[in-house]
Parts: sequence; structure tokens; C-alpha cells
Amino acid sequence: MVSTGDILQYLRGVHFPIRKDGLLSRARDNNAPQAIMDVLGKLPDQVYRSTADISMAVGDIE
Repeated sequence: MVSTGDILQYLRGVHFPIRKDGLLSRARDNNAPQAIMDVLGKLPDQVYRSTADISMAVGDIE
């Protein structure tokens, strides 16, 4: 299981607001493992304005 903290670790350097494709790109650039990419891939395609937005979206899919 992947924690929100694990996910946020691989989103270092992200600038808000950002869309899902930007999150995936940043995680890939930070060498995120497949488990992190899988969770990010399940996020809704929307604008994320903060790490809190990401955390809430991750909580909704788990």
C-alpha cells in the first residue's frame, strides 16, 4: 500500500496549480516506482491547487 506521504515525496518540485498530467510527469521525473504511478493514474483529471488537494483525491480512491 502506498501512503500519501510516499506519493508527495515523489512530487517534489511541483508548482501549483497543476493538472493530473503534470503530477504524472513530475513523479516520473523523480523516478517514482510503478506503485506510485498507478495511484496517480487513478486520480481525477482536475486542477490541484495544493498538496491538500492531492491528499484528498488520493484518499477518495483508496
